[in-house]
Amino acid sequence: QVQVVESGGGLVQPGGSLRLSCAASGSIFSIWAMGWYRQAPGKQRELVATIPSGGRTHYADSVKGRFTIPRDNNKNTVYLQMNSLKPEDTAVYYCNADVVEKRGLLPYDYWGQGTQVTVSS
Repeated sequence: QVQVVESGGGLVQPGGSLRLSCAASGSIFSIWAMGWYRQAPGKQRELVATIPSGGRTHYADSVKGRFTIPRDNNKNTVYLQMNSLKPEDTAVYYCNADVVEKRGLLPYDYWGQGTQVTVSS
């Protein structure tokens, strides 16, 4: 079993910053990509940023230049540093991890429970 747990959400004023954390634990041989997605009320879940185990990061156009997605492979942890936050960034943010549980197996998608981010004055 693998657990993916997010933390760090909350209420922040427009223009402010927030840092989300996501840690994967349990039966883990390796983790391929990790990423952040978000879902605003009445909207579909959308990709925010992803980072492979090695390689280039990818950002949604709406967050480029404002968000970064550093990763600590030793801790099986990924972060989302959010700067210059806007009201339209308000959403539940979900972490995703492509986890290989045993050598030779294909990765399986694991999701966290989500953490609420609200940008409002």
